[in-house]
Amino acid sequence: MNQSDKPLPQHLNDFLDWLEIEKGLSSKSQENYARFLKRFLDWLKENNLENIKPHELSPDHVWRYRVYLSRQYSPESHSNLKKTTQNYYLIALRSFLNYFANRDNLSLPAEKIKLAKDVKEKTVKFLTLEQLEKLFSAPDTAQIKGLRDRAILETFFSTGMRIAELVSLNRDQIKFDPLAAELEIGIIGKGNRPRTVYLSKRAIEWLKKYLVERKDKEKALFVNHQKHNLQRITPRAIEKVIKKYTVMAGLPITTTPHVLRHSFATDLLMQGVDLRIVQEFLGHKNILATQIYTHVTNQKLREIHQKYHGGKNLKE
Repeated sequence: MNQSDKPLPQHLNDFLDWLEIEKGLSSKSQENYARFLKRFLDWLKENNLENIKPHELSPDHVWRYRVYLSRQYSPESHSNLKKTTQNYYLIALRSFLNYFANRDNLSLPAEKIKLAKDVKEKTVKFLTLEQLEKLFSAPDTAQIKGLRDRAILETFFSTGMRIAELVSLNRDQIKFDPLAAELEIGIIGKGNRPRTVYLSKRAIEWLKKYLVERKDKEKALFVNHQKHNLQRITPRAIEKVIKKYTVMAGLPITTTPHVLRHSFATDLLMQGVDLRIVQEFLGHKNILATQIYTHVTNQKLREIHQKYHGGKNLKE
């Protein structure tokens, strides 16, 4: 069968292969795309459109699907799907159409998929340096688990790593140099993109204290320390650890591993680091992903302008 004659649902597996080979997306990202596209394919079936070909998809179909998404109920939020969630489904559909264009299959242009507009500006949650000190002081470092947790917290803030990146670290990546003030580590980040992260002197000291107490041979840098089942710590376990110390330190319950990443980026911007450099530190492929932090520093910029400019030295 000619590719252009195949119904839309029959293109899904080829699309996922394209994401892997052409876009270099991880298996987890492919799963996410498959999950978001499944709702669209289910919608086609519900509307007796499961045999529609790529070139037969029209703006009217897309409009009806958008209306459908806007009226879907979310049990988690006890309301209709948020605009941001609706956009995940629409972005997946956009990528599906981009795949057809890339393969020279006639289809609706991806730019015809308009994203839902959210009137609320996306806000970034982050901790102040004072709050971070409270969080870092919460673990009981007389115990090996407490040492591990302190090292995890310090590593998060020092590097700005994603939780999956931190979990995948191995001990042999940590090579201490007594003459170096910092430690560079090469990692493979989201989308299989390599980048360098940096451990501060403070983070290095806590890692040293933790690793000195490690008597096992497990290659993972951070482990669960269960007596009869020692293995690499999981993202879920780290989330629970941070939630526990958040409560102990009396910090906002919205504090998560990603909030520490936000705190890292915000601190750099507050110190005057260029946005493009912050993009490199975070491993963002697109500068637009980094721009969510810029409004955080607006107040700081306003204060600097008022203090150092403002025309105070001009004669009236």
